[in-house]
Amino acid sequence: MLPATFKLCCGISHQHFKTMIGLKKTAVVAIARELRRMKKEKCLPSIINPLSQKGKISEAFRVEDDKLKRNSTLNTEELYYIKQGEEALLKAREILIQDAGWTTEIKMKNGDNVVSKVLPGTGKVFKLEAVLDATVEHVCSELHEKLEQMSSWNPSVKHIQILQKIGDKTIVTHEIMGETAGNIIGQRDFVSVRYFWKEGPCCYLAGIATKSKLMPPQKGFVRAEIGPSCIILCPASNNNKKTQFIWLLSMDLKGWLPKSLINQALSQAQVDLLNTCAHSSQPFVLHIQLNL
Repeated sequence: MLPATFKLCCGISHQHFKTMIGLKKTAVVAIARELRRMKKEKCLPSIINPLSQKGKISEAFRVEDDKLKRNSTLNTEELYYIKQGEEALLKAREILIQDAGWTTEIKMKNGDNVVSKVLPGTGKVFKLEAVLDATVEHVCSELHEKLEQMSSWNPSVKHIQILQKIGDKTIVTHEIMGETAGNIIGQRDFVSVRYFWKEGPCCYLAGIATKSKLMPPQKGFVRAEIGPSCIILCPASNNNKKTQFIWLLSMDLKGWLPKSLINQALSQAQVDLLNTCAHSSQPFVLHIQLNL
């Protein structure tokens, strides 16, 4: 209503606006910029809206944590894993709603990119957005329920094992990184908390590094660490058969590796996943579509 009213007033007062000077003209320009911003936000994909509702999800976590403490037989370590997963999801959401400061790592032929930014206390994070030719439920099943089968189609994963399940949302996993070209990075493995959260039609798959007595450091492997990372799945606008996909990736590969090599490996891992799914008989196909 406000943009339409302003537009009408502009039409009536067009000649008057042309003769404005000084602070009056500055004020009108500022209002016009704000209206353009409002219009842009209104046109953004629906997946962005849930990301800004930090208070809502934080309150949901608080309620669930209180319920677990009162009624659950989980021990202190298991409750800690749940808390780690919740915090990883909140941190990832905070990163994803930041619009400024992203730089291009890889340019794709269709004009879309893998982008990155450096964050204090976190390091470099990578973001990719795409549209998947499958429902949210199907993709979530492949990435969450069938997690241990991921190595059969994801070139970045050589092996993945669920070490521990805590409730219906939290798991602790051990993962061995797939070999890079020439294996110049060497053998890396990870122990991580993975946390599943569903909010409305959207699913969140968050993860962060942890420690587990079930998988101490392994001989021949460098124990790398996943920072706050998250895959977000939401129905594509006006098409529930397609899924909007956002992937935030944060990782510390450890060891004495050049930063340029690390950046190339992590951003390329995101592209490789897309290319593999788009050119194979995988259960879903990714079509890069959203501008980052």
